[in-house]
Amino acid sequence: MARTRKVDTDEILDAVERVVAHLGAVGLTLDAVAKEAGISKSRVVYDYKSKTALIEAILDRHMARENAHLQHLVAESADTPHPELFGRMKRMLEGPTDSDNAVCMAITASMTSDDTIHDRMRAHVEADYAIMEQGPRPRAAQAAHMALIGFCSHEWFGFRTWTQEERSRIVADVEAIYMNFPDK
Repeated sequence: MARTRKVDTDEILDAVERVVAHLGAVGLTLDAVAKEAGISKSRVVYDYKSKTALIEAILDRHMARENAHLQHLVAESADTPHPELFGRMKRMLEGPTDSDNAVCMAITASMTSDDTIHDRMRAHVEADYAIMEQGPRPRAAQAAHMALIGFCSHEWFGFRTWTQEERSRIVADVEAIYMNFPDK
């Protein structure tokens, strides 16, 4: 009798990201994840009852990692006019990872048919905008943040890949939006 292969949660979620990266969000199925992870479909179903549950799990994992990294960058930006905004600008200088893009595509595809994920992303966006309002120049921070999100969206959705030189120039332009925005 063959021994059941032990696999942990991260291995399954890594397989989810690889499936989305290779096959797109349309190719994300429980069967594809099981095959990629080298486990049975029943094991995937046991841990994650549905495709939506898989997407929620990669969203949770990705957001936890991203938030921890972002808090580190915000701390590094403590001496700037708006540490939260400038921390996010530092993050955008790094560019998206393959994991960022895969998670973004999976979330985007699922939001058209799943209100839970849509609502969770809406709450995340609202929290981010609320953070921008906490600094000394909230309108300036919101305008710069919207420009930053627009810039990032091009890469997250695979429309454009920026060189490091372009990325640095664009982030400097976003900083200029904040620094020069009229406070009226």
